[in-house]
Amino acid sequence: MLSRRLFSRAKLLKSITRASSSSAASSPTPPAVVNTPAPVTGQQAPNYPTTWSANQRPRPTAADGPRFEQTTMAVQPNPLSAMDLIANEPVRMIHGRKAVCDGGGGPLGHPKIYINLDQPGPRACGYCGLRFEQVHHH
Repeated sequence: MLSRRLFSRAKLLKSITRASSSSAASSPTPPAVVNTPAPVTGQQAPNYPTTWSANQRPRPTAADGPRFEQTTMAVQPNPLSAMDLIANEPVRMIHGRKAVCDGGGGPLGHPKIYINLDQPGPRACGYCGLRFEQVHHH
């Protein structure tokens, strides 16, 4: 897509230079100015302050199909992000040296993993993000 634009602009530029060089004896004509519209920018999702990458589309322009034509983003509910939901979950205190996490919910969970709790501080599950910490006995 980008190469097509560059090719068409190069072709336009070449034709303009040919026309100006052939009519150099006559009155000079200014080159044609191509106006491109400015990109549409919108608000970022309220539950995350910035975009993750430079090519991410902002939230209001992400849902621009006919289904979302009359959706006013200001009155839509703002659910918490997954990061906030996990941060609100309390740390589970374990009496042993290792924790076992399977995500809960039976078949809706994840593979069972064992988390080493020898180091101080909470340790997170790599699948679901639940945190576990060893109860230290003094």
